[in-house]
Amino acid sequence: MGTPEMDELQRSYVRLCHERGSEPQEAVLRQLEGARETAGGGRLDLSTQSLSMDSCEVLGILLQNDVTFTHVTLNDCMLSEEGSKLLLHGLRSNSVIKHLDLKGNNLRAEGAEVLGKFLRHNSSLISLTLEWNNLGMLDDAFSMFCDGLSFNQTLKKLDLRNNQINHTGAEELSMALKHNFTLQELDLRWNNMGLLGGRAMLSCMETNRNLLKLELSGNNIPSDILKAIEQTVEHNQERQTLKRDTVNQRQILTKEVQSLKQEKNKQFLNLMDTIDQQKEEMNRSNRTTTLRLGKLQEALEDRKSVVNSLKSKLQMTEANLALSQQKAQDLEKLLSHTKQTGTSMREQQAKELRKEKEESASREAKLRQELASVHDKNLYYRSKVDELERRCKAQQQQLFDLKQELTDTGAELKIRAMQAEELLEAEKKRFRQSRDDAVVLHQKEVDHVARLLEDSEKATQERMQRLEVTKLGLEEVRATST
Repeated sequence: MGTPEMDELQRSYVRLCHERGSEPQEAVLRQLEGARETAGGGRLDLSTQSLSMDSCEVLGILLQNDVTFTHVTLNDCMLSEEGSKLLLHGLRSNSVIKHLDLKGNNLRAEGAEVLGKFLRHNSSLISLTLEWNNLGMLDDAFSMFCDGLSFNQTLKKLDLRNNQINHTGAEELSMALKHNFTLQELDLRWNNMGLLGGRAMLSCMETNRNLLKLELSGNNIPSDILKAIEQTVEHNQERQTLKRDTVNQRQILTKEVQSLKQEKNKQFLNLMDTIDQQKEEMNRSNRTTTLRLGKLQEALEDRKSVVNSLKSKLQMTEANLALSQQKAQDLEKLLSHTKQTGTSMREQQAKELRKEKEESASREAKLRQELASVHDKNLYYRSKVDELERRCKAQQQQLFDLKQELTDTGAELKIRAMQAEELLEAEKKRFRQSRDDAVVLHQKEVDHVARLLEDSEKATQERMQRLEVTKLGLEEVRATST
């Protein structure tokens, strides 16, 4: 089944033909049907089909706003001047067509004029084939064609083979190419430009740097001019290649610099994340150390309270001992006053006193041992506190080292960025130097070609003078003989 666009195009073609009182051409309907069945749009090939004027007018109207075809082939269709005018008038506002082939249609003066208007207003065509026409028969008409070409900003390939373009047409074409900077391929083979046309094409190449292919064989142009034009085209190709290489190198350098910046930014972010993690770990460690110090302080306070309680007990014991001594003295006094009570009572009292002294001494020794153990624990906790302080200082030193490393890394990043900029600037200088050298070399070659042309002209003039002298001599001989 065909696409709805193609069916609508066929129906519109038939309707418009009937409105104009003409019958639709079967050949055109078959080609539209074939385009519908094969390509699904994109290419309209009406080659070798004899199109009537009504068909040309209808096709021009249909293709005016068509978005289906990008290739239109109308070679050897024997288009009349009026038919080609109607057809190209419709194609002029088409914004989809890319390739147009009008080979072998005997287009002449009016065809050249309408083609000029077409090129002036069309903004989508990139390839135009006009081989085997007669666009160069009238200079004024071909001048209008060249004027339209000078305003065109999309055409890249133009075929003008076998169009009877003389040296005047070549000069007009040269003027157009001085203003057109999009055309890349131009085929002018088998015309009749001659020496003057060749010089005109050579002069336009001095300003046109975008023409990469120019065919001029079969135009009776001297070989030295063809060689000069060929060298200029080669220079354009080399310049275009150098430009592409420079753009590619610039893009590569830009990508490398961007990747380097991204990598360094990533490293910097990773380093900052590492520093933040270490800061968090240090904060956690400091909090843990603070908690431990608090617990140790509490334990130390508890130990102090225990020592104080022991001291108070010792003081109480000493007070009891003093009281006991006082009691012993009292008892001795009492014993001296009561010697009559007997020896047994006195011995018993002495034994009790010695026993109480031994118990007091043992209690005092125990208290001293407990005090020594508390002192040892106090020293142990102090050593722990010193060790924690040393660890805190070590962590602070590690934080300082990380900050110093961050500073060094930032300086290194700046140095590498400056080196990349210096490398880019050196590449720019080298490109400008190569461009200037190419311009100087081109100017030398142009001067050399000009000198060769002057020498050739001088030799030709001298030869003509000698021939004139010989002619005069022969005329004198004939006059004397008669």
